[in-house]
Amino acid sequence: MVDDKTKPDGRDRSRVAADEPYEVEYFASKHGLSQHQARTLIQTVGNDRAKLDAAAQKVSGMRGREKG
Repeated sequence: MVDDKTKPDGRDRSRVAADEPYEVEYFASKHGLSQHQARTLIQTVGNDRAKLDAAAQKVSGMRGREKG
């Protein structure tokens, strides 16, 4: 991650930085997950954004079926 957040260069967009709270918060809110669920997914799947998005859709989809 770049130090000056006003000049992002996009090199890390394919990864979720689990050690950055705002990245975990964004990922969790994007998929309707708690931050704990998001961190668990990152630990389980790794920090590859595409793989995490797919895994998060499965988790949030399963949650939607439980309610209905």
